[in-house]
Amino acid sequence: MQILCDPAFTFGTQRSPRMIAQAKDALRLHWPEYLMEAGELGLFMIAACFTVALLEHPASLVQQAIASPMVRRVLIGLAMGVTAISLIYSPWGKQSGAHFNPAVTLTFLRLRKIAFWDAVFYIAAQFVGGVMGVLFSVVALGGAVSHPAVRYAATLPGIRGPWVAFVAEIAITFLLMSVVLSTSNSVRFSRFTGLFAGVLVATYISLESPLSGMSMNPARSLASALPGGIWDPLWVYFTAPPIGMLMAAELYVRAHGAKAVICAKLNHQSDKPCIFRCGYRDQPPPVLAMKTSL
Repeated sequence: MQILCDPAFTFGTQRSPRMIAQAKDALRLHWPEYLMEAGELGLFMIAACFTVALLEHPASLVQQAIASPMVRRVLIGLAMGVTAISLIYSPWGKQSGAHFNPAVTLTFLRLRKIAFWDAVFYIAAQFVGGVMGVLFSVVALGGAVSHPAVRYAATLPGIRGPWVAFVAEIAITFLLMSVVLSTSNSVRFSRFTGLFAGVLVATYISLESPLSGMSMNPARSLASALPGGIWDPLWVYFTAPPIGMLMAAELYVRAHGAKAVICAKLNHQSDKPCIFRCGYRDQPPPVLAMKTSL
């Protein structure tokens, strides 16, 4: 009986119907963006599986023609960088904001640019989309995806072990989010945010992946781990990317103030609707015009 009289319990019971209603409203209004987020990471994982199979499977003529593992890694990096750029500037990316990464969504939730239920549904969609992308690749490529040289395009720590991978993932995600925040909130560079992000993806895969496997994305790593049963290193990719990106957000806010973060979209140079707590709506017309013209 005491629990029924507890203020916290009463407060919780009063809030529950409202929270359920908010969740239903978010799902009713923004389900297209959630599906876009799932589709974006799904396509990214399909590209990853096909590219790794093409360049690393022993039976591939491309793998046989390119003897250097370094050259093959650079080519994988270029392919995935171009994929990321294409998704960010695609119609889906322009509308959903092109997060396709739970760590990115969590960071913008921390920055109060995305509503709670939108963040929940974004993250759920990203996980589902990533897994569906890998499962599609399994059906399309058969045993090639599960071959030890491909391993579902899994992200795995390098020979220096998981703790080095953990530190490396923090470092690369910190830099990525620092660049995203600095460029997306800049009048001069906002339209190039996707290009900067894609270049970093390509560079990280080419140079950093021997240390951590280059994930930066919990949903991306789970998508490969689930069908392959690769669980041991998964803690690295569930902890380090959010830590690195949240650190970058904290530093950016301390340096520039919370109001300097305008929106949660990586690419706002379009006429697509925006579901975020968007500061572009609050900008005076001259500023908006200048942002569009630059």
